[in-house]
Amino acid sequence: MTPGDIFLGQFPFGDVAGMKLRPVLLVSDVVGPASEVLVASISSVLPAAMLSTDILLNPSHERDRSTNLKVISVLRLHKLATIHKSSLVRRLGELSPEGLDNARSYLRRWLRL
Repeated sequence: MTPGDIFLGQFPFGDVAGMKLRPVLLVSDVVGPASEVLVASISSVLPAAMLSTDILLNPSHERDRSTNLKVISVLRLHKLATIHKSSLVRRLGELSPEGLDNARSYLRRWLRL
């Protein structure tokens, strides 16, 4: 379980109480005694206009094949959540080294790090 891994996990809704099972990208290692991880949402619902924090993942392209996603999806790096690692149901795949470097670059730019 390392940053760049893609899991099926419980992700909180932004506007109402509750969680939804969806693909998530592990952004951090497991942190603290509560065993929490920072994750970013992955959605198969493509936005009408991509944001500067969105990365398209196309599993038919070599770079994204290791994600093991079934359909073209968008990694939404502005949709972050800290969840307990027990909320991660199963590992789906991983970002390629190039994809992980790209995601880190997007996050640094967005967070101004």
